[in-house]
Amino acid sequence: MIKEFKEFIMRGNVLDLAVGVVIGGAFTAIVNSIVTGLITPIVALVIKLITKSKDGKIEGLSVKFNGVTFDFDLVISAIITFLITAFVVFMIVKVVNKAREAVIKPVEEVDLEDEFEQTEKLLTEIRDLLAQQASTTGTSTTSAQPKDPID
Repeated sequence: MIKEFKEFIMRGNVLDLAVGVVIGGAFTAIVNSIVTGLITPIVALVIKLITKSKDGKIEGLSVKFNGVTFDFDLVISAIITFLITAFVVFMIVKVVNKAREAVIKPVEEVDLEDEFEQTEKLLTEIRDLLAQQASTTGTSTTSAQPKDPID
């Protein structure tokens, strides 16, 4: 059981997944700090300037209603964090796909009909050359001559 677990853990896919999770967690922490420390205060400042609130009822994107606080800034921060993270992941996937396309060249499709026609033409030429060679040496090739593939 331990041996199987060791083999499972040492597989490349599991290690790649673990590295991806760790890097993703670190990247999410960076994006969260940017959104929380920079973007959310800027959005809150703009909202305060637009609403010209000085009485403290609207603080940034938090609204107090009957003693209950609704923190819209948390929702907007989560949406902004998601959009930034999704955009960066999209760009990484796009770069990886372009790199993969550059490394792995697409296989050219072979037209089977053209290849069959070329093979048939070569076989016909070989048959004709053998027949010509047999006629110049005086040997009968009727039994050795292959049947025409078209017949």
